[in-house]
Amino acid sequence: MAYQPAPRRADNPSQGGGSNATSATSNPRTSTSTPGKTRSGRHPAQYLALIFGLAYTVAGIAGFFVTGFTDWVDTNTGETLLGLEVNPLHNVVHLVIGLGGLALWWTLGGARTYGALVFLGYAAAFVYGLFAVDDNDINFLSFNPPDNWLHLGSAVVGLVIAVLPPKRR
Repeated sequence: MAYQPAPRRADNPSQGGGSNATSATSNPRTSTSTPGKTRSGRHPAQYLALIFGLAYTVAGIAGFFVTGFTDWVDTNTGETLLGLEVNPLHNVVHLVIGLGGLALWWTLGGARTYGALVFLGYAAAFVYGLFAVDDNDINFLSFNPPDNWLHLGSAVVGLVIAVLPPKRR
């Protein structure tokens, strides 16, 4: 049986038919003309969500090497990871935040939702930490002053992820 090419479609400009308009079947992921997206089709906010998620996932795992799996809500552990006081519950929180970023970075909407949640959560953690650092009765996540600065910085990163505008050409 001899090879026979597929028939030309009138709506496909690359096959000589139709107008010069873009085909309805073009793949938006391969387009480099979409404002705010990189050549891979991802927005920078998505990459920020991925990096942030990876960092917090690694921090959550590494924290267990410091704290072990006992005294889950110890309020004054004295155990630090890069100068930040942690306890096992604090490590779980880091893991949840990190895994959330890894789950939601795939789409721009997911990354922006993640950024908004990170902003709200860490802004609240910052305010809570201002009171909890010196009060062992409410400091169940074992915060110390450097934690508060990290929480403020994390809230800012979350806000950037949530509202980073598209790049202009």
